[in-house]
Amino acid sequence: MLGRVGVYLEMIKVAHTVFALPFALMGAFLAAGGMPQGKTLFYIVLAMIGGRSAAMGFNRVADAEIDARNPRTKGRAIPAGQVSKPMAAVFIFLSVVLLVLSAAKLNPLCLKLSPVLLVLLFFYSYTKRFTWASHVVLGLCLGAAPMAAWIAVTGSFDPRILAVSFAVVSWVAGFDVLYALQDIEFDRREALHSIPRFLGVRKSLWVARSFHLVMAGLLLLGYHIFRLGGWYLAGLGVCVAVLVYEHAILSEDDLSRLSVAFFNLNGVVSIALCLFTYFDLAL
Repeated sequence: MLGRVGVYLEMIKVAHTVFALPFALMGAFLAAGGMPQGKTLFYIVLAMIGGRSAAMGFNRVADAEIDARNPRTKGRAIPAGQVSKPMAAVFIFLSVVLLVLSAAKLNPLCLKLSPVLLVLLFFYSYTKRFTWASHVVLGLCLGAAPMAAWIAVTGSFDPRILAVSFAVVSWVAGFDVLYALQDIEFDRREALHSIPRFLGVRKSLWVARSFHLVMAGLLLLGYHIFRLGGWYLAGLGVCVAVLVYEHAILSEDDLSRLSVAFFNLNGVVSIALCLFTYFDLAL
């Protein structure tokens, strides 16, 4: 049983929750001016788990045949025969139920917007088939997290949170461009769309750097919009330093540390910004 659970957790890359969840919590902290009510925080986390699990499960089903042809991904659960498509569909359905029920427990606006979020999450899985902007669409999926958390806490939309949401869009688009560097030749062979496929390694590295520069600018804008203080600036400084290091260890001639840049360093970015934002609001 534990082995089966492990297979499903690996299928949806549960460890990558570190990318979106801290920004959802950051949105909740900003909306509440500190720590929101425990019940609200609980259902935000459940909604995040449900939404992300549904999105990743759907992506694995939609890309099963493509993954089977890619040497890098042929060992994933569905191509490897560890999870069948019908069982993956059941998993997706249960994840959608978790998202919708959690949204209903939060407030009416969250419940009304949950289908819109699901459409966006599922739509992403097909974008690489027809547009290089798939990196930006993935960014929109994760960038919805702080905005959704704000709505979960307040029950309404506030345009101020867009500075954080679009910062996440730029951050995700940047590191997804880096991640796609692994599959340039495969994407060309399969006629799949990505920025690295069209621009090559050197130009793609500059595109990723540009996305992350925009991210830093938007987070600095958020500092002014929310009238934050020194703790937040310290967190922003940590994030910028980590991103500079991330790009410094990658070059056109050496992508050997790509996995470190993708997972370890970006995990530091999201967690640090979330924690330092909370410290700024609470201390």
